[in-house]
Amino acid sequence: EVQLVESGGGLVQPGGSLRLACAAAGFTFSSYYLGWFRQAPGKEREGVAYISYGVSYTDSVKGRFTISRDNAKNTVYLQMNSLKPEDSATYYCAAGLSRSGRWYEARAYNYWGQGTQVTVSS
Repeated sequence: EVQLVESGGGLVQPGGSLRLACAAAGFTFSSYYLGWFRQAPGKEREGVAYISYGVSYTDSVKGRFTISRDNAKNTVYLQMNSLKPEDSATYYCAAGLSRSGRWYEARAYNYWGQGTQVTVSS
């Protein structure tokens, strides 16, 4: 059974940091590219970061967020620094193989986690 399980979300003050983790099982993790998406209430799901042989970020998080992966642990991480209230959203990890879309498009991914809530507020 394929599983992607996110953890590490929570409430943090503006300027603070959080580290999200996504543990994978049920597929050959090292063969897949990985992404982090987020969705705020009333907004579309947005691609935040991507890792394959290289990394990519949406402009609004460049210099603040870092995506990494540990293939030995079947886990992908998102280190989030200098958090802003507009970063508040449910964050999802995703795994893809088919390259059926651009990295920031949901259709490029085969598997999704259930999401973890991040709230940035004072």
